[in-house]
Amino acid sequence: MIKITVPASSANLGSGFDALGIALTLYNHVWMEEADGSVEKPICKIESADGVKIPTDESNMVFMAAKYLYQKCGYPFHGLRLKQENNIPLTRGLGSSSACLVAGLLGANTLLGSPLSLSDISDVAAGLEGHPDNTAPAIFGGLVTAVMENGRVYTVSVPVSDRIRFALFVPNFELKTEKSRAVLPSQVSRGDAVYNLSRAALMTASLFSGKLDNLRVAVKDRLHQPYRFPLIQGADQVFFIAYRLGAYAVSISGSGPSVMAIVNSDDSSFVSKAKSRLNDAGLTDWNVQLLECDAGGARVEFL
Repeated sequence: MIKITVPASSANLGSGFDALGIALTLYNHVWMEEADGSVEKPICKIESADGVKIPTDESNMVFMAAKYLYQKCGYPFHGLRLKQENNIPLTRGLGSSSACLVAGLLGANTLLGSPLSLSDISDVAAGLEGHPDNTAPAIFGGLVTAVMENGRVYTVSVPVSDRIRFALFVPNFELKTEKSRAVLPSQVSRGDAVYNLSRAALMTASLFSGKLDNLRVAVKDRLHQPYRFPLIQGADQVFFIAYRLGAYAVSISGSGPSVMAIVNSDDSSFVSKAKSRLNDAGLTDWNVQLLECDAGGARVEFL
């Protein structure tokens, strides 16, 4: 049996739409072993380790991804036994689906003796997900810039300054990615494209170098956040609270509804103050937690 650990990820970071992402110290765990079924009737045995409701049939995303990799690599698939611990909230813009894909692919690849490299796994994961801004950070860790071209992911992962942490504001309501993407325009102006391109470059350089005064400008966006704000009840108030408490930058995490604030690592009272402000504002369906950047990405242990 093996254990796969995959970090959560926050995509876009405001201006880096579908290109930037960061791995965070919040993890899903999957225990996986091969089953002794047949190719015609593979065994599918899945359980939840923490009571989170998950699919326990072949529609389970971890199972589907693992089966896909077996077939892609030309190996007979006899089934799997899986146990999942899901700490990454589902449909909250924190890469939960990417974490499942990565767990399934990385686990299957390990059971097969690693016929594919991590770069190959990244290509497959992004192809299944449709974009690499969550899958690449989940695999490689760190702050990731990723581009997908002709089925291949070109990516660079760098550490971030140890002067910052990431405060995640997570509501108790969901927002499906399909709905969040449906509100986006099919075309944008050249001015808006240049606006975001310049700020995405500034975001990457500033997080890596620790030039944190740039972040409030670097996080600004015209491609997706203005269209998604109306879908997230309370988001404008959460942004206001985070900035009033001294956050360097605030953005919608992925497609939402979670919001991520970049804060000073020395501010030990940010979370307690934020919870108090949320309560005062009547936003009792929001919670906040402080995380760091995960520098290592997904990993596998033999048990």
